[in-house]
Amino acid sequence: MKSAIHIAISLAALTVSTSSLAGDVKAGASVAQSCIMCHGEKGLSSMAGTPSIAGQPEMYLASQLRDFRDGKRHNEVMSLMAKPLSDADIDNVSAYFAQFEIELKKR
Repeated sequence: MKSAIHIAISLAALTVSTSSLAGDVKAGASVAQSCIMCHGEKGLSSMAGTPSIAGQPEMYLASQLRDFRDGKRHNEVMSLMAKPLSDADIDNVSAYFAQFEIELKKR
């Protein structure tokens, strides 16, 4: 019984934390214009050393951007790019890039 309660509480917390992101994809498309030069159209990078971010989980993208903005994670370019972003900008651009589906094919 005790473990069932712990599971229910954990699931409720997970639902609350993920639903609080849900950025605006349309607004994120506008913010994403400054990302496309390096990360590529729809987040598919063709630059060596620059990751593709399309299809990454929204929560992950938002966390990484906040870490760059807040100085918890350092990269010369990303730290500068993330610095002026508001929380809403980060949520929106994260939703934008998370919306894309990536399909892996075996060669």
